[in-house]
Amino acid sequence: MINGQKKDLGLYIHIPFCVRKCDYCDFLSAPADEETKNKYVKALIAEIKSYKQVSAEYLVKTIFIGGGTPSSLEGKLIQAIMDTIREVFRISSGDIEEQPEITIEVNPGTITREKLLCYKNAGINRLSFGLQSADNNELKMLGRIHTYETFKENYNLARELGFRNINIDLMSGLPGQTLENWLYTLQETVKLDPEHISAYSLIIEEGTPFYLRYREEDQDEELDRKIYAETKEYLEKTGYYRYEISNYAKPGFESRHNSSYWLRTDYLGLGLGASSLLNKIRFQNEDNLSVYLKNSAEYHNIRRNEEPLTKNQQMEEFMFLGLRMSKGISKNNFKKIFGETIESIYGEIINKSLFEGLIEAKGDKIYLTDKGIDLSNVVLSRFLLD
Repeated sequence: MINGQKKDLGLYIHIPFCVRKCDYCDFLSAPADEETKNKYVKALIAEIKSYKQVSAEYLVKTIFIGGGTPSSLEGKLIQAIMDTIREVFRISSGDIEEQPEITIEVNPGTITREKLLCYKNAGINRLSFGLQSADNNELKMLGRIHTYETFKENYNLARELGFRNINIDLMSGLPGQTLENWLYTLQETVKLDPEHISAYSLIIEEGTPFYLRYREEDQDEELDRKIYAETKEYLEKTGYYRYEISNYAKPGFESRHNSSYWLRTDYLGLGLGASSLLNKIRFQNEDNLSVYLKNSAEYHNIRRNEEPLTKNQQMEEFMFLGLRMSKGISKNNFKKIFGETIESIYGEIINKSLFEGLIEAKGDKIYLTDKGIDLSNVVLSRFLLD
């Protein structure tokens, strides 16, 4: 607590199960039987309860249930997890701005009316659909279990049951994908009028079936740039605005949970392999399922890779996470947090990037230009301190 006031906290809940692992996926997830899922939820609930004393310091503002495919669990298990969180943690309440944002990732083909009703009863008020593409051939190539028609049925059911804050995940840069293919997916998505669209570019990760299949293929960087520019132009014309490199929202529907990562506020990861940042210490949970199941009732027994962040690491993260956001970073906030001016640490890098047209400075703010976004990996890496 700070002067008796609780600190804001985001909770991430990891559900490491899916119906079938997608060919491009390198997340900690795998198919599992119902017995394993039940054992896992029991262990997860035990872990949540072990934070009872720690929880007194915090006020939970956002909760994100991710995976894996959380919607592969029975609805009653999600409800049991949420009931336990409410027993252990204080969750913000009050007027609309103080209402918590509670998100669950859902994949088409795993949704039922009963599950959606369980989510509503559990207080979940935001859905994040993993669509990826509106083209059934692309979905098949990705190894997804659903068709676009299945997705639309699930989406319309969610609307019918009263969900008014929905994100749709899309993926560009697929092997063989053209600009026209991508724009078709984008246009079909906008017709559905979701509140939020995440538009990510495929990264082919080593160790995935996609890597074995497509590692020799070069990414078409020129096409990637065209897709990014066309996406931004089209979505801004249709009522969305870009608030982060890959994320677009209608005003007031930005992902508060993801924004907390980019703004470096405290978050606690619960579940197998989940990552956390608490009191400037980064750590991870045990990622071996059998070890997690055995030891989760005492959180310190499953905590791994604890790393107190140095001042330099904190400054690096302030820059390369903050610059991902369209509103950029505040020079005054930098000085307030670190006790030094941003120019004294990054003056040479800022001047070079300004000269090259990669960043822009207006008043207190520094942010990436469109050219800087095109070259964001290069620009952001400049802010790493040796």
